[in-house]
Amino acid sequence: MGTYPRDLEGYGQTVPNAAWPGGSKVAVQFVLNYEEGGENNLLHGDEASEAFLSEIVGAAAWPGQRHWNMESIYEYGARAGFWRLHRLFTEAGIPITVYGVATALARSPSQVKAMQEANWEIASHGLKWIEHKDMTEAEELAQIVEAIRLHAEVTGEAPRGWYTGRCSMNTVGLVAARGDFDYISDSYADDLPYWMEAGERDQLIIPYTLDANDMRFATPQGFNTGEQFFQYLKDSFDGLYAEGAAGRPAMMSVGLHCRLTGRPGRSAGLKRFIEYARSHSDVWFARRIEIAEHWKTNFPHQRWERPGAMSRERFVERFGGIFENSPWIAEQAYELERGPAHDTATGLHSALTRIFRSASEAERLGVLNAHPDLAGKLAQAKRLTENSTSEQASAGLDALTDAERSSFEALNAEYVAKHGFPFIIAVRDHDKAGILAAFQRRIGNDREAEMAEACRQVERITELRLKDLLP
Repeated sequence: MGTYPRDLEGYGQTVPNAAWPGGSKVAVQFVLNYEEGGENNLLHGDEASEAFLSEIVGAAAWPGQRHWNMESIYEYGARAGFWRLHRLFTEAGIPITVYGVATALARSPSQVKAMQEANWEIASHGLKWIEHKDMTEAEELAQIVEAIRLHAEVTGEAPRGWYTGRCSMNTVGLVAARGDFDYISDSYADDLPYWMEAGERDQLIIPYTLDANDMRFATPQGFNTGEQFFQYLKDSFDGLYAEGAAGRPAMMSVGLHCRLTGRPGRSAGLKRFIEYARSHSDVWFARRIEIAEHWKTNFPHQRWERPGAMSRERFVERFGGIFENSPWIAEQAYELERGPAHDTATGLHSALTRIFRSASEAERLGVLNAHPDLAGKLAQAKRLTENSTSEQASAGLDALTDAERSSFEALNAEYVAKHGFPFIIAVRDHDKAGILAAFQRRIGNDREAEMAEACRQVERITELRLKDLLP
């Protein structure tokens, strides 16, 4: 069925402790999107006016026409909103990251100077604040290249972070392939940074937010007042702070726009949140580049042989023995739709057991009969598979007294005579006494019940074997 590219696994249950500087319980990161002067506009060579994220909820683009009201709303962001937010953050002494649209930055030299004097990070927000979904890869790559060039020309240095926002399915791959960026933020997939393998490059992703984001002032089912914005930010902060206190510190991104939160009634809510967050100890107010540097230092990416990247031959070689002497299960599992979630022991176990469970009774009986007797003749002759040898030894079945061996031989013969397949148990879940007790108890089961139990034990054995091989 092919590889499923989306990663629905992430960190799973084993979330890394982010170990933020100073033992901080949460990293709070403010982003100011600077888009004014880079939006859709006939003056910018676009085919229609802007229709996105303004006071005109539900606005439509005007093909071939300029939109006076829309333009002036964006102008407010540059002329007034930016400076209100600039005062708020500089007076609070909080460093932030700017997502700067390159053409917007080029049209706002005073604002760029103020950003730099405040030691704000200026990441790239693309060349123009327009949709990229319908661009060809070549067109979008040309936009990326020009955005980097113009950004460096305007600010004096190339951007180290990237966020397109109105991106395509190709954006992240195209940006990562350039190898120029410490991080990419075109993702909303996690509360922590994570690594993505892009060909030979290991690319750090620092996820962004659309929920703790003032864009919801300009959308249906959004924020109506600064108080609502404050309350949502407070609730988000409280939840993450509590998780950090419990040993799972994460990152809180807050997304802002000059023309939205830059309005007095909304900035009041933001100010309340800043004061609230600052009233707590152990909070790291960081720029995104600092988070990237921290993550690279403390959590460098390590490549490993992922099942999803294996050839069919390698996959069967590695996992064909997980179900005892039954490589056909791995062969069929390889044909399933598998993604990053199946690169873990739990995920691959799911794929393999799907094949086992959907097999015919005769096929499953063949798997059961592929298992050796416990402490039987094959063990004595040292002809067990490596997995079975290790497993039986873990329960002390390789060092039985004569009386114990005689007992096992009698039980094996009685069990096989009754059920038609060898007694199977995940020995690593039991000691020798527990195995004998289960043996004696299960002989009394009827064949249907015992075959079901034996199949469950086979699945447990394979789970333990995979845990030895995979995360």
